[in-house]
Amino acid sequence: MIRVVLVDDQELVRTGLRTLAEHDSDIEVVAEADNGRAGISAVREHRPDVVLMDIRMPQMDGIAATRAIVTDPSLLNVRVVVLTTFDEDENVLAAIRAGSAGYLLKDIAPTELRSAIRTVAAGDSLLSPAITRKVMGTLAEVPTTSTRPALLDSLTDREREVLARIGLGESNEEVGASLHISPATARTYVSRLLTKLSARDRSQLVILSYESGLIRPGETATTVTPGLGRKKGES
Repeated sequence: MIRVVLVDDQELVRTGLRTLAEHDSDIEVVAEADNGRAGISAVREHRPDVVLMDIRMPQMDGIAATRAIVTDPSLLNVRVVVLTTFDEDENVLAAIRAGSAGYLLKDIAPTELRSAIRTVAAGDSLLSPAITRKVMGTLAEVPTTSTRPALLDSLTDREREVLARIGLGESNEEVGASLHISPATARTYVSRLLTKLSARDRSQLVILSYESGLIRPGETATTVTPGLGRKKGES
């Protein structure tokens, strides 16, 4: 059973999300809260698998609440997904920086909502290529720092290639197809990247790929050409 906590200041929204989420028997909403502070308390009490977190709320917004949850050592297994609309790009980016596992549009289809909850509960992130490019476009005006490219110096050429594909929002299966490796091998590279770059999850790898200049806003899976080659002996 996947346990979910809903955090949104609109009761109607929470009621709708609860109804949609619990349509299938493998998902249960164990608590609701109408602001970030109450949401943190609910998460600490119920220890859910997934939190659906609104951004704009009274007392404490979703970004601050997300940061508090993901930095709490006792809540390491809790995954937070922010709820947003298309006009909140900068807020979504801030939420991902705070440690969220991804984001959902509030008008998401019922089946997609349940699929998203299962995806996050399984340890993956929600990174639709279309939405990722739209949100990460806000990084175009942010200059890269000297430390970000330096972090990439520790990566092999193949690891950089995988990071670039992640930056485009590709899944492990899509990364494998793009680079002619198996999904299992792609998954192994992702795990290495998380460790080497001290990233919490795939969402933070996406941000790093943009901030380091490895991927430029506006690039797509068909136009990006890392041109990194492959070190001898790597697959």
